[in-house]
Amino acid sequence: MTEENTPQQPGLARKVLVVVLVGAAFAAAFYLGRRRHTHTLDNFARCLASKHVVMYGAFWCPHCRDQKEPFGSSFEYVPYVECGIKGSRAETPACLSVGIKRFPTWDFDGARVEGVMPLQALSEKTGCPLK
Repeated sequence: MTEENTPQQPGLARKVLVVVLVGAAFAAAFYLGRRRHTHTLDNFARCLASKHVVMYGAFWCPHCRDQKEPFGSSFEYVPYVECGIKGSRAETPACLSVGIKRFPTWDFDGARVEGVMPLQALSEKTGCPLK
C-alpha cells in the first residue's frame, strides 16, 4: 500500500457505509409498511368471520385463487369451505346440499353473491373497515 491510496480508503468505507445504511432504511420501511398492511387485512378478515361471511371455493378454480390473492396470508382468517374433491373436479356433498353452483360464492348469512368480489365491495357489503 502506498501513501497515495490511504486517503481514498476512508472515503470508500464511508460511501459503503452510507449505501448500507440507506439500504437498511428502505428495507425497514418496506417491512413495517408490509406488516401494517397485513395487520389491517387480518382485522378485515376477522371482521368478515364475525359477520358470518363464508367463501365457498374449489382448489382447482382460478377465480378462487384470484379472490384469495388480495388477502395474502390473512386469508387464513376468512371462513372458507373447500368444495373441490381431491383427484377430481367433483363437488363435495356439503356444498351440493347448500346449493353452491359457481365458484367463488360468498354467503352473507343467507344472501349469496357468486364471483370474485373486490375487497372494497366486501367491505361495503359487510361494514368491515378496510383501513
